[in-house]
Formats: sequence, structure tokens, C-alpha cells
Amino acid sequence: MIAKAEGKYLRYSPTKVRQVIDLIRNKDAHEAESILLTINKRPKEPLIKILKSAIANAKIKGFTIDQLYVSKVVCDVGPSWKRFKAAAFGRAAPILRRTSHIKIELDLKSGE
Repeated sequence: MIAKAEGKYLRYSPTKVRQVIDLIRNKDAHEAESILLTINKRPKEPLIKILKSAIANAKIKGFTIDQLYVSKVVCDVGPSWKRFKAAAFGRAAPILRRTSHIKIELDLKSGE
């Protein structure tokens, strides 16, 4: 692991975030960034931000974006916001607003 970045308590469902992170796992850092820019899914916005942060952390250590690839991407479940909506006969139906913790790790390509 050369560099890492993480975002916590993001207001995106972990199952929907995992659909997007499967696309960038084990890709070059530059390729992963271009995939995220072109995809049409809502969780791409925090993922771009976290990936750019990890790339910036690697640049501080003296590495270039061409040397890096996404070695590990994890989306863990965060705490759920509990809300209620009105239901029939004066009852309340629960709503779970899910949050996620996203962690991205970058590493050197095998040829470097």
C-alpha cells in the first residue's frame, strides 16, 4: 500500500456503492478516474473525490499517477438513519437511510 484515502458516513447505500467500486477495482489509477467520470451512477461523486485524495497522497510521497493502480477498494456499512413515514390506520412505517464508509488504497504496478 503506497497511499490510501477514505470517506466516512457518506449518504449512499453500500449495495449501490459496491456496484460502482467493482468497476474500478485492480485498474490503473488514471483509468479508474476516467471510468468514474463517464459512469452514470450517483455514488461516483464521492468516489472521484476519495480517489483524487489518494492520488494526491501518493504524489506527496513522490509517486506519479502512471505508477499507481487501485489495489483495494472497500465499502463498509455505516450507521443507518432511522426515520418514519405515515402508514394506514395511524401507524408508522420505518425508513432506513443507509450510510457507507469507503476506503481506497493505491499500490505500485508490478513492473515498477
